[in-house]
Amino acid sequence: MGGKISSDEKIPRRPLPDFEEAGSLSKAIARDGLIGTALEDKNEYGPNAMIILLMIVATITGGILLLFRYV
Repeated sequence: MGGKISSDEKIPRRPLPDFEEAGSLSKAIARDGLIGTALEDKNEYGPNAMIILLMIVATITGGILLLFRYV
């Protein structure tokens, strides 16, 4: 379905990414990396990896803000 334009669609769909199933989240991250899993949708664990990436970025941001509070 990716790439085909229907008569009632004004914006064409983007082509579907390469998708390979992984047995678990840890196998998906080990094989494709956290960035590849979360941002490039290389397997079915993209939303789960995105939550992990969000927690990492929020922790780093919170640490920097806490550091500025005491400086």
